[in-house]
Amino acid sequence: MKIVKDNIKISELQEMAKNMFGNLVKAVVDVKKEIIAVDAPLHSDLMEFLIEAEVSEPKNLWGINFYPDMEKDNFIEFDSMINLKPGLGNRTRGIENQEVREKIMVIANRLVVS
Repeated sequence: MKIVKDNIKISELQEMAKNMFGNLVKAVVDVKKEIIAVDAPLHSDLMEFLIEAEVSEPKNLWGINFYPDMEKDNFIEFDSMINLKPGLGNRTRGIENQEVREKIMVIANRLVVS
């Protein structure tokens, strides 16, 4: 597992994907601290890693998948069990709040580089 604070190259994500699932890398974004944890079998592992290492709050953590071989529109998938947050109005595995989705895209576009 790795916490991305500065940047990560697409080629590094591609290597992670090969070693884990073949075409995707699970990631958890802390939308308040604007960091991303990557490279674990489960989003919940990444969530715990951020809570312990960065003292992140669960309400700020959202699970996504990176598809490093896809184009930008298909690069991020907003799908994770950790996104089920009924107390925050999110009742699905997706991310229903458009502002949160946009914030995640801004963070990912800043941290993931060619």
